Amino acid sequence: MTRRGIILAGGSGTRLHPLTASVSKQLLPIYDKPMIYYPLCTLLLAGISDILLITRPDDKRQFERLLGDGSQWGVTFSYASQVEPDGIADALLIGESFIDGAPSALILGDNIFFGAGLENLLSSATARTAGATVFSYAVKDPTAYGVISFGPDGRAAAIEEKPIAPQSHHAVTGLYFYDGRASEYAHSLRPSPRGELEITDLNRIYLENGELHAETMGRGYAWLDTGTQAALTDASQFVRIIEDRQGMKICCPEEIAWRKGFITTAQLRDLGRSIGSSGYGDYLVRITDEVG
Repeated sequence: MTRRGIILAGGSGTRLHPLTASVSKQLLPIYDKPMIYYPLCTLLLAGISDILLITRPDDKRQFERLLGDGSQWGVTFSYASQVEPDGIADALLIGESFIDGAPSALILGDNIFFGAGLENLLSSATARTAGATVFSYAVKDPTAYGVISFGPDGRAAAIEEKPIAPQSHHAVTGLYFYDGRASEYAHSLRPSPRGELEITDLNRIYLENGELHAETMGRGYAWLDTGTQAALTDASQFVRIIEDRQGMKICCPEEIAWRKGFITTAQLRDLGRSIGSSGYGDYLVRITDEVG
């Protein structure tokens, strides 16, 4: 079955300042494009073209206005709302009918991934139809994250949420691949002391079944969790520096859709021209000119 994608753009902590109370954080810019483009592009890189966006109810219309139905990029977008911030695993219950027993990928709306080998890493996870796949990333302070530790054989041995005494420095990133049982398992979860359905508890079910695969994002990868104003600024600087130096866009959905074969060269050129004379639109036209 074709893997479905879910972006959780709701939940708590989506506003950074009272002055932005009317704007979802995922609609704020990371340098030259809305934050939501970055997790969206991660799913596109994985070859996923059927995507559900879960937002706060009062943000839904803004996302629909920005992204539409996805047809401009040759993909399909659906929308749903998370009324209360009931946890990441709650997304698999909200999206249960959308997933419909198929394999799925879930990504948080404020997570950015970058690296030369990222597409291959995602393709491997997409091809794995049994069990779950998580991605670990070494961090200085793992106490703020879900933490995964590994046994002598290199396989995942334990996973815990925001531990006081972490067993490793490997944080679990906000990107998860599941087989068709994810929603079923999510139904068995009970709220944690903070009142949320923890994604760590779901991942632990797969771990205890011997079905949790952990891919390590080592040197050469960047994982940015833009949960604070400082992190938002750092991410914008990171994207600006890479794009300005290389002359290529990071997480440009139009380009990725084209390279994945979701849209044609002519369609990409038309998208660039429709944006108008801007750095972004000019870039889309330029890359089509390079292929003739």
